[in-house]
Amino acid sequence: MVDDLDEKSEGFDLQRYLGVVRRRHLHFLIPLFLGWAMVWVASWILPPRYLSSTLILVEQPTMPKDYVTPNVNDDLQERMQSITQQILSRTRLLHIIDQYNLYAGGHAQRSPDQKVDLMRKDINIDLVRDERNQITAFNVSYSSRNPEMAQQVTGELTNLFINENLEVRQQQSEDTTQFLETQLESARKTLADQEQKIREFKGQHVGEMPGQLASNLQILQGLQSQLQNEEDALNTARQQHVYLQTLADQYRAVQGTSKGADGTSTGLPALEQELEKLKAQLADLSSHYTDRHPDVRKLKDQIAKTEKMRDQLLASLKAKGSSSSSDGTDATDPANLSGDPAQASLMAPVQSQLRSNQLEITNREHAVGTLKAKIDDYQARLNQEPIREQQLADLTRGYEQSKVNYDDLLKKKNESKMATSMELLQQGERFRVVDAPSLPSKPDFPNRLKFCAMGLGFGFALGLLVAGAFEMMDDRIYDEKELQKLLPVAVLSEIPAIARPEDERRARGRMWLGWAVAALVSATILAGSALSYLRG
Repeated sequence: MVDDLDEKSEGFDLQRYLGVVRRRHLHFLIPLFLGWAMVWVASWILPPRYLSSTLILVEQPTMPKDYVTPNVNDDLQERMQSITQQILSRTRLLHIIDQYNLYAGGHAQRSPDQKVDLMRKDINIDLVRDERNQITAFNVSYSSRNPEMAQQVTGELTNLFINENLEVRQQQSEDTTQFLETQLESARKTLADQEQKIREFKGQHVGEMPGQLASNLQILQGLQSQLQNEEDALNTARQQHVYLQTLADQYRAVQGTSKGADGTSTGLPALEQELEKLKAQLADLSSHYTDRHPDVRKLKDQIAKTEKMRDQLLASLKAKGSSSSSDGTDATDPANLSGDPAQASLMAPVQSQLRSNQLEITNREHAVGTLKAKIDDYQARLNQEPIREQQLADLTRGYEQSKVNYDDLLKKKNESKMATSMELLQQGERFRVVDAPSLPSKPDFPNRLKFCAMGLGFGFALGLLVAGAFEMMDDRIYDEKELQKLLPVAVLSEIPAIARPEDERRARGRMWLGWAVAALVSATILAGSALSYLRG
């Protein structure tokens, strides 16, 4: 345990180090002062540079985004990079350099590129972000040897940032609106072409469109009903033709027949038989239709005409029989009958009805043929309807897509146009100067107070280096412990140092000199630091 304590005490010997301080304090203080003095003097020799800065606030649009949606890039950091690159371009900086005659001093004439590089180094842009890492403001600063020049150049850079932001936003907004107008015009032409195709398709296939299916079915049903009526009327006309032809043949046959004992003609049974047939047809139709049906009315007219003809034939035969009895002529003579005016008057209506009936049959047949052609046409339309529906669906699908695209572009164009008007009125996102460019009263470089601290550190290191060097080069022994380490045997006794009065005075003089030097160095360093703080 004792050995360990001895080793620890030997590891840090306070008396030894105090002895070194007493011996080497001047070797430490003088290099300390010289090192500090060199750095401090250098801070006053270096040319001062003044820094002027301004704070620019990023203001959000005055109109809410729910009412007017901006049509420019919302990424402020990307836009700031673009604006910064444009402002720091060679053309812009050379214009500012020529305007304020910057970087004209120096022994050697600088080239324009060298001036631009120097100015880029003197410009500093710092972004200010909030808790959400969003850019809310930014600082623009410029360093120059002249404080007024630094303020003027900073003001010029501030104006460039504000104006460039307005121009960039307005240009982007106008370009977006122009692009949307171009796309809208192209969509309008496409939509018009598709409308023309649909119009031509409908014009080429009139009556075959899906929307006309119900009307075509209704028209087809009507045509089929008309065809049925026309065919019924044609059958009736044909039956009437057969009847009239039979009646005419009977009239011709009557001219060659003989009378019976009661004066009646043998041709009358045929009329009676036809009359019974017509009445049977009337009874059959009356069981299915009302008295206002056309076929029922025609049959009644035919029955009336047949009865009239029968009555006229009976009257004619009776008159003919009485006249032939009085004058002794034979009524059965065909020559006499053929020349009879009454008989001719009976044949004239029949012949007229036959011609009228024949014309009616012709017209009915033509109408039936026309109706059948129309029915075939509408049936073909109905057969083509699924094909036309598919073709129209293909055309309409492209038209609807173009219509949706056109409506969407029209809406975006109107919104973009409103946003462009907002940008032109400077109601969008803009930059506003919060702190005007400052006029620096103290130089930003060199910071003489910092240089004092740096000089003090440099002098301290230099003093330790010099004092350590002198201590290492000194081979004298100042401690009994060091002497014991050098001797191979143990020390039996020690002879104390005999101090003369001259040595004591000399030692006290060195001590006072050391304190005086330390006080002088400290006072000088404090004075220099105070001057650096006050003068900047």
